[in-house]
Amino acid sequence: MKKYIALGVLALLLIGSIVFFFRYYWHFADGVKAGTLEQVMHKGYIFKTYEGRIQLDRFVSATDKVWEFSVEDPRLADSLTKCAGAKVTLHYKEYKNSLMWRGMQKYVVDSIVSVSR
Repeated sequence: MKKYIALGVLALLLIGSIVFFFRYYWHFADGVKAGTLEQVMHKGYIFKTYEGRIQLDRFVSATDKVWEFSVEDPRLADSLTKCAGAKVTLHYKEYKNSLMWRGMQKYVVDSIVSVSR
């Protein structure tokens, strides 16, 4: 009986780990967004993360005018800070959920494709 309980607990832990991985660490989409970089800030109470916002050049509806994102790499965030007010094209990865140490948004920028002033 103890053997079956131990196997059941092990199976639940394995399934929980797989679900956690796919929800928080597996990116299911990536792409680029272009617009005018409005701001990049370093904020948070316990976990300080880099958060940014771009004004999209073209938008479909009123809710799509601004795109908010997180940045994991401090050097990339510093480069983006220097590009404030410029037209930028950013490459991002989209996750199912955000993690508090990765950033507040489910969109995480990992590189700058182009900058034009």
